[in-house]
Amino acid sequence: MTSAESDAPSRDPEPNVETPLLRKSSDSTSSITPSQIFPLHRTLEDDVLPQTAVVGRTLQWSSAFIIIISRVIGSGIFATPGAIASSVGSIGLSLTLWVVGAAISWCGLAVSLEYGCMLPRSGGEKVYLEFTYRRPRFLASTLIAVHAVVLGFTASNSIVFGEYILFAAGKDPAEHRGEVRFLAVSLMIAITVVHGCFLRAGILIQNILGWIKLGLVGFMVVASAFVVATGYRPSPSDADGNLIPPHLTTFPSWSSIWEGSVWNWGIISTALFKVFYAYAGLQNANNVVNEIVNPVRTLKTAATTALVVSCAVYFLVNVAYFLVVPLEDIKESGELIAASFFERLFGRTGGAWFLSLAVAVSAAGNVMVVTFSLARLNQEIARQGFLPYSDLLSSTKPFGAPMGGLIVHLIPTLIVICIPAKNIYSFILDVEGYPGQFISLATSLGLIWLRWERPDLKRPYKAFLPAVYLRIALSVALIVAPFVPREGESGGDHLFRVSYAIVGISLLLFAVLYWFVWTVLLPRWGGYRLEEVADVLDDGTTVTKLVKVPRASE
Repeated sequence: MTSAESDAPSRDPEPNVETPLLRKSSDSTSSITPSQIFPLHRTLEDDVLPQTAVVGRTLQWSSAFIIIISRVIGSGIFATPGAIASSVGSIGLSLTLWVVGAAISWCGLAVSLEYGCMLPRSGGEKVYLEFTYRRPRFLASTLIAVHAVVLGFTASNSIVFGEYILFAAGKDPAEHRGEVRFLAVSLMIAITVVHGCFLRAGILIQNILGWIKLGLVGFMVVASAFVVATGYRPSPSDADGNLIPPHLTTFPSWSSIWEGSVWNWGIISTALFKVFYAYAGLQNANNVVNEIVNPVRTLKTAATTALVVSCAVYFLVNVAYFLVVPLEDIKESGELIAASFFERLFGRTGGAWFLSLAVAVSAAGNVMVVTFSLARLNQEIARQGFLPYSDLLSSTKPFGAPMGGLIVHLIPTLIVICIPAKNIYSFILDVEGYPGQFISLATSLGLIWLRWERPDLKRPYKAFLPAVYLRIALSVALIVAPFVPREGESGGDHLFRVSYAIVGISLLLFAVLYWFVWTVLLPRWGGYRLEEVADVLDDGTTVTKLVKVPRASE
């Protein structure tokens, strides 16, 4: 079934329901009279009709699983445990947050699975919010478009890739920030070219990198278990010739792992943002549903499997870190905790070099799958006419891949990578995560509303409602948490700490202002209204044209 066919009504329109005019792209430059325009009120059956991408359904179960798991297990587990341990203060609280993060991530996954199985179309949250919040018109679409384009970057994992490459080469990334940025930029450009010009080769490469990544984290767990079980004491030395053995060869006591815990919700919430980022991506396959074989069945099984695997991996890898590296060193390790782990096991050279390079490869795999899925999201935004040059950005020409969506993803990523600021990585994580809590809140509330208003919708998967309520409560708590003052904190320090929340809220307010000016104020001043017209590009991609219709014609 082609994309054009999948958008066609599955039956005759219902009485008194108007449908949009469908035009061929060859007529797109012709004049459009008001009598040719129809308001876009698609029937419920049309909305839930599955779509197939122009490139066809090329993603089997294993590819969908890798798109999810490789998105989840990226730089997070290799870069964030140090920051989390430093903020919450203890081993026990750090491990607890990783388990709590998995449980809460399941709540979010349940919501996305119900939506994804109910509305099996590429675009993820864009599709779900548009379907649920149809009024005010275009508001949900505008919010998602601004959020996806402005914050839809993979700079953090690209930066980690550059840092680990330099670390493997024996250089201190902190002293070579220019080289880190050069490597990150090179990675993004290379991945854009591969995914844009060699579609099947790109899928194959990201699958291979995904399995290598799982093998790497499995090795880390086995290595730490070996240290504890055998009492292994390696003999590698640091650059000064000092012995650097693993920190522990026995598990610490229950009471000792809670020493130094910081029970402040503001601090814990910030740490949770980083944990959530590490679990982010469980919904990654929802963005590419049009290209998945048996999408409903695959979404339900692949996403659930990925959550179980990622939770086990994260917990065990954190245990491995705490067994091998002293807690104080973990707190000071920054983004190179995994490199410190390997150095204590194998020394500065040899195995440490190889494994540091492998961490960089796993970060590259994460960038590949994120770029793959977000390019499809950008293409869906362009297909609806919400980006300039929408026809060009929606097309799969010339190589049968969404090159336009890839370029839209590449530009903000390169801008963020090149920002000359220290510790930008942690700030990026917080800015990415905070506006997402508003979207999570909206989708969760929308799911409950649809249960009440649209009980006739076909739901192959139904979320556990208490989990949805828990997700709503947590989203509200995380939205409020940055503004909770900490004991002994000055006004200036508090303002600096909540800067990421202010940036996130400002972005959403900008999107609302843009929507108001574009869809309300300008049409009112210009005496026209915006209407949608369906179109089909030369490659078979269906798009929507936003046209101005004079109000006098009504």
